Amino acid sequence: QVQLVESGGGLVQPGGSLRLSCTASGFSLDDYAIGWFRQAPGKEREGVSCISGNVRCTYMLDSVKGRFTVSRDNAENTVYLQMNSLKPEDTAVYYCAADLAPLSITSLEWDYWGQGTQVTVSS
Repeated sequence: QVQLVESGGGLVQPGGSLRLSCTASGFSLDDYAIGWFRQAPGKEREGVSCISGNVRCTYMLDSVKGRFTVSRDNAENTVYLQMNSLKPEDTAVYYCAADLAPLSITSLEWDYWGQGTQVTVSS
């Protein structure tokens, strides 16, 4: 079965860190561009970052530049989103998505989506 699974979310204090994982089952992620998205309560889903596969995809949301880093471990079929210096406004459900040739990080029409993982930044 083709599946993407996010993990690593949870509750963290402001200024803390979390590392989210996006792991593929049923296909190999190495050829795919991987996007990270988030959706806060009452807001539209927005693109956070993108990492290249066979096609180039490099993007980082302005509000998280310098705090978030995306990386890939092909041996583990996993992409990571390292989130440092977290702020309450980072609270959202975070999703990963995979596409051989994504149109745009701003587009929600990606081939595969994970189920999402909740990140809550609060004291």
